[in-house]
Order: sequence, then C-alpha cells, then structure tokens
Amino acid sequence: MERLLLHICCAPCSVYCVDSLRAEGIEPAGFWFNPNIHPYQEYRARRDALADYAASIGLALTVRDDYGLRDFVRAVAGDLDRRCGHCYTCRLEETARYAAANGFASFSTTLLVSPYQDHEGIRQAGEALAERCGVRFLYRDFRPGFRQGQGKARELGLYMQKYCGCVFSEEERYARQIQRDRARFE
Repeated sequence: MERLLLHICCAPCSVYCVDSLRAEGIEPAGFWFNPNIHPYQEYRARRDALADYAASIGLALTVRDDYGLRDFVRAVAGDLDRRCGHCYTCRLEETARYAAANGFASFSTTLLVSPYQDHEGIRQAGEALAERCGVRFLYRDFRPGFRQGQGKARELGLYMQKYCGCVFSEEERYARQIQRDRARFE
C-alpha cells in the first residue's frame, strides 16, 4: 500500500479527507504543521482537537509543533493580499520535505476540502514542491464532501474554528463589525 502523508490544517477538515482516502484504499498518516494559526489559544485548540480526533480514529499523526507568529508575520507583512500563497507554500513545503525524508510515496493536504481556499493555488504549490522535493503530490478535489465532513465533525463535537487561521483572516471575519464600530464613534 502506498504511504501518503496528509497535511492537516484542522480536525474538521480532516474528517471527509481521511474517510475519502480510506474509501480509496489509501491509509494516510497525518501531519500537523500550521505556523500560520494565531493567536496561540487558537493554535493550541486546533492542534489538540486534531490529536484527540486522530487517536479516536486510529490515524497516525506527526505533530511538528511550531507556533510561528513572528516568522509568519515577517514573511507576509510586505504583501498581505498575497499571504495565502505564502501560507500554502510554507506548510506544503514542510510536508513534502518530511514525506521525502521519511519514505512516503506521496503527500496531500486537507486544505483541498475547503471551498474558501484558493484551490488552484494549493494544487500548483503542491505540484511545484513535489518536483522540488522528489515526492509525488496526490491531488484530490475534496470540496464536494466539505459540508458532509463539517456535519460529521459537529456530530462528533470537534472544535469548530470560525476563521482560516491567520490573524489577518480573523480581522476579515470581523470587517463589518469593525466598520460599524468605526462609524459609531466617528
């Protein structure tokens, strides 16, 4: 059986991806590396929820525990509008390197389940890193199962986050409220 390393951004996004891969006869090993997630309480909540979920479904999980606020902000501060490209690349690069160094035939990511992510950007980053690192990128469009996976995650009581992960996506989440507050105090 082919060894696949699956980058996992959070437990809810992993539900459908893991189920789908297992239905194909692929047993993934999970890989947590998400230095983009802020603040630390959010990072910890997502990491710990994934660790508990992985244990409950018998999913091997490697946690690369690297809370990277300063490095992430330095890397994206000059061009916040393109921060997602950096975010995809840094996480997938670490996944591809780990996969190549540890005998995995391929790697993929749960980022491919979200209809809110730049799916084509993720695919392109994965393919470029596969070539650079010498390990195959397994592309799957998991988006058709997004709602199903989220529903199952709710049923299981998994921690459900409210934003992508970076502090800038959290700011975008509150953009309307920020505008209302500004108007109120002008």
